[in-house]
Amino acid sequence: MTTDTTLLATATTQRWHEFWRGDIGEWILTRGLRVVMLLIAAVLAVRFVTWVAQQVTRQLDEGFTESDALVRSEATKHRQAVASVIRWVSIVLIAIWVIVQIGDVLQFSAGGLVAPATVLGAALGFGAQQLVKDLLSGFFIIVEKQYGFGDLVSLTVNGVEKEARGTVENVTLRVTRLRSSDGEVLTLPNGQIVKTVNLSKDWARAVVDFPVSTSADLNRVNEVLHQECEHAMDDPVLGELLLDAPTVMGVESIEVDTVTVRVVARTLPGKQFEAGRRLRVLVIRALASAGIVTAADATVGLVEDPAVPAAQAAEEQARADVQDPVQRR
Repeated sequence: MTTDTTLLATATTQRWHEFWRGDIGEWILTRGLRVVMLLIAAVLAVRFVTWVAQQVTRQLDEGFTESDALVRSEATKHRQAVASVIRWVSIVLIAIWVIVQIGDVLQFSAGGLVAPATVLGAALGFGAQQLVKDLLSGFFIIVEKQYGFGDLVSLTVNGVEKEARGTVENVTLRVTRLRSSDGEVLTLPNGQIVKTVNLSKDWARAVVDFPVSTSADLNRVNEVLHQECEHAMDDPVLGELLLDAPTVMGVESIEVDTVTVRVVARTLPGKQFEAGRRLRVLVIRALASAGIVTAADATVGLVEDPAVPAAQAAEEQARADVQDPVQRR
């Protein structure tokens, strides 16, 4: 029994020895092992580049969170976009380097690949025109700082009638990724973008129109608007969003039964909509308190104010007239 086991172990050892000394074993020990090491090195390099990019982005996010600023600075937006591009380019370069090294290890003959490579290159040249266009467009978007991470943009895409609007979540050399107000993620090739409107570059402007009745005293309306604009910076919510006091532009348009008065204000980047909503509430409340009825029936905040619209008074009188006959019966 012991002799049989010894013979079996000796035979197995001899077969393994012959396998590793053969052509397949020698190829595994020389070229195969080098290919595996190259792949492992490529995976580790990609993970390291990704980790560095994530650390840079995390530090920028922490700096913004710890600061008192309501919006990101232009430098922070650009740095995050550049970090994303560097990560993408580094991964592509690592992949190309690994492919070249593996080809060198496996000793591919370049001479036999000349003719197929020519045909393949011509086919890729025609098919990759859009890819090259995307890469060049993305390069100029980053270099020219057209927009960056966190910007609110409106992009006109070639062949699409509706503009793509949303917050920039990621910018690479090939695509731009937006998050719309509905929560949808829009991925747009950079080469298809023909017009860029940055709504949060350095500063923004809130434009608010107030339609009032043509019978209203415009001098009184302008007086109320100027008073609200002068005290807008004192509002705890609106004051943090504005860069300076709002300005009354005057009458913007005249229609059959309404006159539109416009007020504009410079705000922090991307805060024009929030500031516009708050400014609209304050102005409509002030107009209603002054007894000026807007086209939207400005009755906001009139809980203790004696100025009641005529329509409401007429409705109360009609209810009283209906109840009197019932009580008499």
